[in-house]
Amino acid sequence: MKHKTFLWFFLPSGMAMFLFIAMPIVSVLTQSVYAPHEQVIREVENCTLFGCSKATQIDQEATRALRDAEPMGRFVGPSIYTDRNHLAFAEIAEIWRNASGLGNFFGQVTNLPFYDALSFTLTYTALVTPLSLAFGLIIALAVNALPRLFRGPVIFVSLLPMIVTPLVGALILFWMIDARGVLGAALQALAGDPGLSIKASTPLMWTMLIVYGVWSSAPFAFVIYYAGLQTVPGDTLESAMIDGASRWERIRYVILPHLLPLTTFMALIKIMDNFRVFEPIVSFSAGAHAKSLSYFIYSDLGGETRLLSSAAATSVLTIAGIIVLISPVLVRTWHAFGRVRA
Repeated sequence: MKHKTFLWFFLPSGMAMFLFIAMPIVSVLTQSVYAPHEQVIREVENCTLFGCSKATQIDQEATRALRDAEPMGRFVGPSIYTDRNHLAFAEIAEIWRNASGLGNFFGQVTNLPFYDALSFTLTYTALVTPLSLAFGLIIALAVNALPRLFRGPVIFVSLLPMIVTPLVGALILFWMIDARGVLGAALQALAGDPGLSIKASTPLMWTMLIVYGVWSSAPFAFVIYYAGLQTVPGDTLESAMIDGASRWERIRYVILPHLLPLTTFMALIKIMDNFRVFEPIVSFSAGAHAKSLSYFIYSDLGGETRLLSSAAATSVLTIAGIIVLISPVLVRTWHAFGRVRA
């Protein structure tokens, strides 16, 4: 394709990416170095028949004039990134000096708001991403081995988590884990504890959120892997069978290498998606037990006081975290592409 033709082909997508991705990121980055103006306080004297007294009150006019003069707020630079609600450098240094061991250190660090959200986000991403890919591959291999007569119904059932609206699916599972629900009552019976509640236990709630994440993500991997299985060279598989390769050996040495580019692609997509986990926490009303970075941003933007600067700083840190996580995959892909070109 000629460069000029490619330019006109890419221009609409490039403009859309610039307007709806690049510009909002620049806006968020700019907002993150500004903090809201402090309210102007003035001292007034109130006099009555019994004497005079002094009191303080907010000067609404002066505060409004200050906000009108500097609508973005006061410039604070990168200091908001290091305050207690974010990277908390000073607090971490203090904890390190007083900690009795690494376990105690990490335990105290995760009590800080940002690191509490980061710990769940990393745990969710690290578990849901490989498990969803593994289950998707297993389902795809199983469906591909079925007779054609049964593939249609099985594929339909396997895609149900994608067909059902995520919020509805999360609510259904949320009702099922209730003490009066099927899963909640079964867990109580197995544990022999009538008072056991998944909603009241942080480890159980984390486990349920991860289970839901795998359940809702596996169909995507299944669809991609199933499509990829249709492109596996039949001659190669037949040659492996003639050479006496078992089914596991054919999967390991023929199918998995063939599906590696798809695995890389899905790993990139799912890492970015899982690192932004938000809907399950809201659907499960799990904010008391699990907070992700996206939920942290949501909390800053909610309520009567909107902490726009704090939310913007957390958004920038979230983007940075995603870049760090996907960098090894991107570097591997770049090197593999370079070898192919060579």
